[in-house]
Amino acid sequence: MRALLIILRLGIKEIYSLARDPVLMGLIVYTFSVSVYTVADGVETELRDAAIAIVDEDDSVLSHRLRGAFLPPYFKPPVIIGIADIDEVLDSGRFTFVLDIPTKFELGVQRGRLPAIQLNVDATAMSIAGNGAGYITSIVEQEVARIMNRAEPGAAAAANLQIRVKYNPNLEAVWLNAVMEVVNNIIVMAIILSGAAVIREREHGTIEHLLVMPVTAAEIMISKIWANGLVIVIAALLSLQFVVNWGLGVPLKGSITLFAFGAAVFLFSNTALGVMLSTFARSMPQFALLAIPVIVVLQLLSGSLTPLESMPETLQWIMQLSPATHFVRFSQAVIYRDAPIILIWPELAIMFGIGCLFFAMALSRFRIAMGTR
Repeated sequence: MRALLIILRLGIKEIYSLARDPVLMGLIVYTFSVSVYTVADGVETELRDAAIAIVDEDDSVLSHRLRGAFLPPYFKPPVIIGIADIDEVLDSGRFTFVLDIPTKFELGVQRGRLPAIQLNVDATAMSIAGNGAGYITSIVEQEVARIMNRAEPGAAAAANLQIRVKYNPNLEAVWLNAVMEVVNNIIVMAIILSGAAVIREREHGTIEHLLVMPVTAAEIMISKIWANGLVIVIAALLSLQFVVNWGLGVPLKGSITLFAFGAAVFLFSNTALGVMLSTFARSMPQFALLAIPVIVVLQLLSGSLTPLESMPETLQWIMQLSPATHFVRFSQAVIYRDAPIILIWPELAIMFGIGCLFFAMALSRFRIAMGTR
């Protein structure tokens, strides 16, 4: 009971100390409000207003149908250019796509010769280029199929594909970006706040006060973990409700209570990692230099920005040791798919197990750095 009271009082002291730090408080507010909104609303991976030019060497009914098939909001109105201008417009970046329709293209289609049509793509913006090439391919195939069906009224499609999209029916990138930005910010702030708490004690000289008090290193660590974790969980929940749900209009289908519980389990491990990193640094700049590479790796390889399945198999196995990977899976399952705890408890168990390991390592380093028991 005495230990719990000490941890409670030290944690409250930590919250008061954080509240009096305008820089960190401003960072928390910005990270879970402006940052979430601007990234989710401004970053788009789907095709929108793509610039396309067409070289029409055929000047036929089919080529004119193709010219009129590229419509907003996916494409800007096509611009007709000459074949000699292709390299120039691509090199200058004026157009992302240039479609070259060869001579006698419609005649070849009608006679079943499978004529080739050339699509030139500026792949500088790789995701847009890949998505756009798929859109253009589909549009060309549909227009050619309409011409062929008109010539052969009895022709029927070999198969009828029915597409049903779950969880994000309109394939809006903002639905993914908003929640994943909150998750990424939880990862970032967990390391920054917990590590900064230790560095702040050292720089202000209050760490010596703690060392002469009848408290253990474990009590000091646990107090910093629960206090900073509580602040981050509250900020994340407010961000989900006011910024993601109300501001961006992203539906939150899953249990917010379950998400908060999973975030707390994740923060137990990630804040311990932040404390461990702080024991290797003697100042805030040193801590920042240590934390930045760790944060970047956790963000890029956790599966929040790119699917984990698309990474090399060896890297996938390595990232199973990161609690961030399991937290991303947990968050996507709960928020998007409304998964019950019976389905995602393995992720919670793994996060807790990794957290215990990180806590033991951080406590060992903390005792060495502080020179206490």
